[in-house]
Amino acid sequence: MRILTGFQPSGKLHIGNYFGAVKPAVELQEEGDAFYFVANYHAMTSVGKAAELKDLTRECALDALACGINPEKSTFFIQNAIPEVHELAWILSTICPMGLLERCHSYKDKVAKGIAANHGLFAYPALMAADILLYDANLVPVGKDQKQHLEVTRDLAQKINDKFEDNLLVLPEPKIQESAAVVPGIDGQKMSKSYGNTIPLFGPEKKQRKLFMKILTDSAGVEDPKSTENSIILDLYRLLASESEVEAMMAEFKAGGVGYGHFKQQLWEAYWDTFAPFREKREALESSSDDLEAILKIGENKAREVAAKTLSRVRTAVGLNWI
Repeated sequence: MRILTGFQPSGKLHIGNYFGAVKPAVELQEEGDAFYFVANYHAMTSVGKAAELKDLTRECALDALACGINPEKSTFFIQNAIPEVHELAWILSTICPMGLLERCHSYKDKVAKGIAANHGLFAYPALMAADILLYDANLVPVGKDQKQHLEVTRDLAQKINDKFEDNLLVLPEPKIQESAAVVPGIDGQKMSKSYGNTIPLFGPEKKQRKLFMKILTDSAGVEDPKSTENSIILDLYRLLASESEVEAMMAEFKAGGVGYGHFKQQLWEAYWDTFAPFREKREALESSSDDLEAILKIGENKAREVAAKTLSRVRTAVGLNWI
């Protein structure tokens, strides 16, 4: 079984990325042949400065490795190191109906939020499909918001297979961790770099703590019982604390007599403790740029070998290998 997922460096990786994509990817390294990459082509739809994209790509690679992506158990690389992905994306585009892209929620949501509409943003699902199909991926761990894009991938693979050759491309299956399918941001919306409501995985202690203190709450006073429904604090705490700790916090919510500042502090401490080992590993990785480059080069070579075989197969089927 081949597993594939990508991490987009459109901003610093946040805890929503970790629980929705990175953590499941780390766990799946034990179950199959894992291919993981930093999706810097995709980030170009929102990152317009060269130096920023370069820095965010490197930061994303460091974050993923610090959080448990193991280059000895997986193939880890940067998306733009594999040029074959664009040729496959073009081939898929030639059979991709406009209506399929027009129905994608992610595009409409981002445009509604004020993100500039461009071809890259609109055609994002076709490039994502190429990312997946190029490596014959069987399983793709995705967030709930990306499930539709995987359905597009399956549709495009089936169209290619129907038009040119049965079983030419593998139809991937999604794997969604339902308990962390949508991680709330500090404003209650889905945590997203696009919305500016994220809690980064790594950063200075004081700056990170301030973000937790900004979490949106209702107007209940210190002495009042607090609602346990739709609580951002509780939703995040469930990801970071044990079941007994969550039950204890819920009991305090219902009893009253404790302010939201106290609960935010508890949540902050759970976050800081949870990611302490990852911070140590990241510091060690960051101190040696040669190690990072070597890891990525090994991954690039392995990924290109697989990509070249898939693309050659597709080229022959569609008539591009004509000599």
